[in-house]
Amino acid sequence: MSTTNYPSAMPQNDPPRKDYKNLVIGLLAAGFLGTWGYVLYNNNKQDQVQQQQQTQIAKVTDEKGQIQKNFDDALVRLDSLTGTNNKLQSELSDRNSDIAKKKAEIRSILHKSNATSAELAKAKSLINDLNGKITDLEKQVSDLTTANTQLTADKTQLTADKDKLTQDLQTSTATNQDLSKKVDIASTLNASNITITPMHSKKDGQEKMTTNAKKVDKLVIAFDVDNRIATTGPTDVYVCITAPDGKPVSVPSLGSGTFTTRDEGDKPYTAKVGVDFESGKKKSVQFAWKQDTPFERGIYSIQIYHNGYKIGEGTKELKKGGIFG
Repeated sequence: MSTTNYPSAMPQNDPPRKDYKNLVIGLLAAGFLGTWGYVLYNNNKQDQVQQQQQTQIAKVTDEKGQIQKNFDDALVRLDSLTGTNNKLQSELSDRNSDIAKKKAEIRSILHKSNATSAELAKAKSLINDLNGKITDLEKQVSDLTTANTQLTADKTQLTADKDKLTQDLQTSTATNQDLSKKVDIASTLNASNITITPMHSKKDGQEKMTTNAKKVDKLVIAFDVDNRIATTGPTDVYVCITAPDGKPVSVPSLGSGTFTTRDEGDKPYTAKVGVDFESGKKKSVQFAWKQDTPFERGIYSIQIYHNGYKIGEGTKELKKGGIFG
């Protein structure tokens, strides 16, 4: 076999070359599609996450708004309670510190823009606790209101009873006064058989009746008294003598004085005569009026009083005696 360095003019049979262009293009296309798909998937996933976050945020926001509303409602109830009954303030004083602490803690959570679910749950618990305390206070207010209503009703009834008792007492007092007055009037003695006898005392000690004013030494006044219902016992009757000149005969040194009548006010009396009266029986009374001045001519009037009422009267005329009398 011979060798040479010159190329042969005859064609040689070389092995065929493989074409990788289409494969590269396919791989690039697949990679591009995969990348795009991943991008689409990733974007979609982010959208879902974002949507979930927005939903969660909306839920938290709604929950926070509801918690805020519940808190506001609780505060309204609390303000209403504390403003309704002043007496509640003293009972609330022991709880104010705890309630104020809970209110501050709730406000602190609600004021957070990024409050967590755990914090909101705690706020819910605090509000529930606060509402429980408010419910207790509401019950106390209700009990106090009921008690106050009952006390008011009792006071009204007691006032009405008092007014009725006062009215009954006034009526009873008026009736008693009226009855007492009637009994008082009815127990006043009656005077009858009134006699006025002028007497002259002789030197020998004997006495005789006379109408000669110059000779009269005394006036003997006699009368009977009686009453069926008057109380048995000592009593006084007043004898008022009026002289012919119209002036009352009153000599304090002889026992004269002043007494009060039922219709004429204060009146001077000549003599006060004690009577030992016995109920239902007639009692004869007699006394002699002997004054320290001469008796005058004219008509003497005698009035008899008992219990402030005039119970009898009579007159006696003393005359000028003899030719030279």
